[in-house]
Amino acid sequence: MGTKLGIFPQNTKEIFQILNIISNSELRSKILTLENTQIHLVFCSLNRIFAVKMAGLYIHIPFCKSRCVYCGFYSTTGLELRERYVDALCREMEIRGERNDIETIYLGGGTPSQLSIEQLQRLFIYINKVKEDAEITIEMNPDDVTAEFAAELQQLGVNRVSMGAQTFNDERLRFLHRRHSAKQVHQAVETLRQAGFKNISIDLMYGFPEETLDDWKADIEEALSLDVEHISTYCLMYEEGTPLYQLLEQGKVSEVDEELERQMYYTLKDRLEAAGYEHYEISNFARPGFRSRHNSSYWQGIPYIGIGAAAHSYDINTRSWNIADIRQYITGIEQGQRLYESETLDEVTRYNDTVTVALRTCEGLDLSKLTSKQRTYCLANAKRHIDAGLLKHIGNHLSLTKEGLFVSDMIMSDLIFV
Repeated sequence: MGTKLGIFPQNTKEIFQILNIISNSELRSKILTLENTQIHLVFCSLNRIFAVKMAGLYIHIPFCKSRCVYCGFYSTTGLELRERYVDALCREMEIRGERNDIETIYLGGGTPSQLSIEQLQRLFIYINKVKEDAEITIEMNPDDVTAEFAAELQQLGVNRVSMGAQTFNDERLRFLHRRHSAKQVHQAVETLRQAGFKNISIDLMYGFPEETLDDWKADIEEALSLDVEHISTYCLMYEEGTPLYQLLEQGKVSEVDEELERQMYYTLKDRLEAAGYEHYEISNFARPGFRSRHNSSYWQGIPYIGIGAAAHSYDINTRSWNIADIRQYITGIEQGQRLYESETLDEVTRYNDTVTVALRTCEGLDLSKLTSKQRTYCLANAKRHIDAGLLKHIGNHLSLTKEGLFVSDMIMSDLIFV
């Protein structure tokens, strides 16, 4: 298992003097004149500064009453472990003690709404240094939403709810092994509104076996009727190791063809934009002012800390991930040890990460954040996609066009170092 890395050069006094006397606009050009060893010192110093501003806290709650056929996330139906797991989460926060100026908190899963209010209260006692205007999100199943639970969440300071609606067709919900009905999605949104929630997100899926374009259009219209602030959308994925993948291997289901998937994606984009939603990331749409601040921090390369089994953390220098086994995770924490692995991020990895996350957003990749060598490489490989109308290069930004969104994986693979 890895150990926490926090090694910085001792002779950084001169670098800090440089940072103090020059403005941000001058900093990049100044750095470019330095020798390699001096550049290393600069970035180590910058990393120390930015690491203090830990923007996001993710808490993984892996419990589910039952598993959905498509889910590839780490989860468990071992609900009897909830008490010990919550204790372990609190203890991990004590052990790590890395939180400063938290701007967003995200409780994801699994199904965080499988915890009781009392268990959630214990978690929030251990979360400190949270900014007053922090975005605090919890993922919920529609059938877990009750008036009492929603009111208690408000008291905890939760101000954003993300619900997995997936589809408004009850037959397809049963196919996915979802516990809720289409009617319960509407009821849940109404209950949350009555409790005072003004920021609600729902997840939608498309590309079901035998689903037609008209079926998908009906789901979109029903989603719009809810008038929620945020909609995340995903094409049904057949991930190896899931029950859905086994059905595919057995020939019991088949994937939608690529052309229909493309039509579904563009139908979604056109309809939601016409309804006033901003398509700010490949899979995400928001009313103005309601982008997911937590997920946006991932796409902007801002440091975050992940708590819980299988949770990932990032501090610019390193990326780490907790062990993906709830029993081993709990036992380790109870013994005062965080069981995890980590990797040090070199220049190539940082470049690849920057390209692949930035191009997911409507703003695209800020080329001024790359070195001269990286810009040259990136633009040389982007040229054929620009010429084909899949990328656009405006000023210092490179971004996907509408046509490029659907083939974004192919474009990104051409721009990264391999």
